[in-house]
Amino acid sequence: MKFGVFYEHQLPKPWDEGQEHRLFHEALEQVVLADELGIDFAWEVEHHFLEEYSHSSAPEVFLAAAAARTKRIRLGHGIRQVIPHYNHPARVAEGLATLDLLSDGRVEFGIGEGATRHEIHGFNIPAKRKRALSLEAAEQIANMMVMTPYPGFEGEGFSMPCRNVIPKPLQKPHPPMWIACTNRETIKLAAERGLGALAFSFVDPDEARTWAETYYGIIKSDRCVPLGHSVNANIAMVSGFSVHDDAEEAVARGQEGFEFFGYALQSLVIRPSIPGRTTLFEDFVKSRGELTSRALRGAAGIGTPDQVRSDLRGFEEVGVDQVIFLQQAGNNRHQHICESLERFARQVMPDFAEKEAEREARKREELAPYIEAALARKKKMEPLADDAIPVIEPIVKIG
Repeated sequence: MKFGVFYEHQLPKPWDEGQEHRLFHEALEQVVLADELGIDFAWEVEHHFLEEYSHSSAPEVFLAAAAARTKRIRLGHGIRQVIPHYNHPARVAEGLATLDLLSDGRVEFGIGEGATRHEIHGFNIPAKRKRALSLEAAEQIANMMVMTPYPGFEGEGFSMPCRNVIPKPLQKPHPPMWIACTNRETIKLAAERGLGALAFSFVDPDEARTWAETYYGIIKSDRCVPLGHSVNANIAMVSGFSVHDDAEEAVARGQEGFEFFGYALQSLVIRPSIPGRTTLFEDFVKSRGELTSRALRGAAGIGTPDQVRSDLRGFEEVGVDQVIFLQQAGNNRHQHICESLERFARQVMPDFAEKEAEREARKREELAPYIEAALARKKKMEPLADDAIPVIEPIVKIG
């Protein structure tokens, strides 16, 4: 099983001068440390206007900075908002390819659509059409990265003429594609489109088993028709994270931040807020000990090395491919995050790393015929013949 770290860039109030600056630089230090320790992935979200919960509105900038400071860790958009109201598809394709070139082919491309009024209404996105718009755009982004030239497109969310979208990514045909999943229905969608499943829900191994069985059952069926030009058959689960030799200290260092993450995620969807005047963390402190706290107590990934190892074994045994650690949450301290990563890498990770290559090889062999069949079912965009490529006339003609 592989492991990742995950960033929302949470910043609970009250805010001190320079706190955002410190937050971003400490996150970069953590990614550098994770790279040195052998952690496999660093995932960065994209959200807009979600103060306290997520100050990560420009993940392409953060990931580029991380690429310049790291050597091997894979850099994941988890996720990139692909609806054209947020980001034009051509600009997303250009940014992905550039980052892939600069990172020597370490980019992962997760897609999403947004779920809060802050974001959807802030960009005038029709809520009932957001999924269709995101899938339409993501498919065209993949086409832009592989086609020379891109033939052009007339769709619901955007239109553009024939252009050669450059540069092209180092990874061929394009970086692995994922989609954010929050329930069993979106797990099904991921599998049907040949996308990796980024499961941003906190479930126990029994539920994870159901999700994995559902996902891989569809990957192996004729329902799988890839959205992109490859199939990324992987399922990743998010977990809390705080590792210490003393169990009570692990909880003291990590549980509150994990609970705040869950509370804030729920609150942004169901409770009103005032831009620039949020009281998210204050409200959380007042409500702590109620339903959200009870639901999240005892989170996997928070405890002693032995406890965390046992938690992770449960996910490994049911078919989860990657566990992503939510270590930067709430007011979790930078020093404690780094200590947890070091302790995990030293005392837990070797037990999983020693058999990962064998697991990957076995999985590739098992899925190869299903992936080949899925790719054969994909209806690809037709390239233009040379004599059909339009000539772009200059704005000013001479003579």
